[in-house]
Amino acid sequence: MPEPAVPQGKRVAIEARGIVKEFGQGAGSLRALDNVSVAIRENEFFTLLGPSGCGKTTLLRMIAGFEFPTEGAILLNGEDIAGLPPFKRPINTVFQSYALFPHLTVWENVAFGLQMLGRPKAEIASRVAAMLKLVRMEELAQRRTDQISGGQGQRVALARALAPSPKVLLLDEPLSALDYKLRKEMQIELKRMQHETGITFVFVTHDQEEALTMSDRIAVMSKGRVLQIGAPTDIYDKPADRFVADFIGESNFLPATLLSLSSGVARVKLASGAEIPATVAEGLVPRESVTIVVRPEHARAVREGGQVSGRVENVVYFGTDTHIHVALAGGGTFIVRQQNSRNGVAGFQVGDAAGIEIAADAAQVLRD
Repeated sequence: MPEPAVPQGKRVAIEARGIVKEFGQGAGSLRALDNVSVAIRENEFFTLLGPSGCGKTTLLRMIAGFEFPTEGAILLNGEDIAGLPPFKRPINTVFQSYALFPHLTVWENVAFGLQMLGRPKAEIASRVAAMLKLVRMEELAQRRTDQISGGQGQRVALARALAPSPKVLLLDEPLSALDYKLRKEMQIELKRMQHETGITFVFVTHDQEEALTMSDRIAVMSKGRVLQIGAPTDIYDKPADRFVADFIGESNFLPATLLSLSSGVARVKLASGAEIPATVAEGLVPRESVTIVVRPEHARAVREGGQVSGRVENVVYFGTDTHIHVALAGGGTFIVRQQNSRNGVAGFQVGDAAGIEIAADAAQVLRD
């Protein structure tokens, strides 16, 4: 998929051009990255998102200098850095394990990198104080890192990585070891830090909710390829293909027949016989048989009517909303997400007949 044009005033910080990475040789070789091209802008929170084994961490390690491409180039501010070792790149990495020194204090951990760079003592003291304030760890400065919590350790790792003022900060699933509540808090904190420092963040995760929460743009990856790059709203509301639609949030897929196409809007006929409009991505020329996607929150369950119908096979209460699973008359299941009110949940029970009303602008034709 072509990379979106860089807006005026936005320079490209990191660029991967036609990256191929193969491990091993001959018949047993593994192609971890297959012609990957990505342009990451200055001061951007950019996320590489995908399932385990899709190549996102390999690409991150290549930017860091821990791996080298079989083909292609890695550029920093337009200069090829593919041959530079990690310590010569103005790039820092926060790993999943944090890799803190347990015998050192919080202050000493943050100061370590600056000391290795030979910075003056006064500069080190000032910079460490500023970083501890940024991550809100001033009061624990003299505590050893084996005496702090996982969330606090994550903050120290961030402060240490940010202290030398790198041009780019790489984050390899740094929140995965945290409990749910702390993870949600740190997502907001990470975005705040990125905004306050102005440093380009490149974040790796398999958690789609995490990516949607924090990112300016997301690259969705699968099997060593980049399938789609865009803002969170574009990735969620306008998925390029079935994999992206299925991986990002919940989706309903319906087979349909293309009746007409005009100005990016198709008229399609569902298996139920109902005809509905569906948007078509730019450049996509649908065939006669297509698949459309509808998000659960863009439809509602009704007692009568609707474009498709069936019987309720499950009702799942989530507090803020309820998911109603409807077994369709023509086969398959359609999930509807309905907001709950103070008076109770949406009033459907297992076994009830239900129709599904699809919002007028909700359906999208997917690329095969």
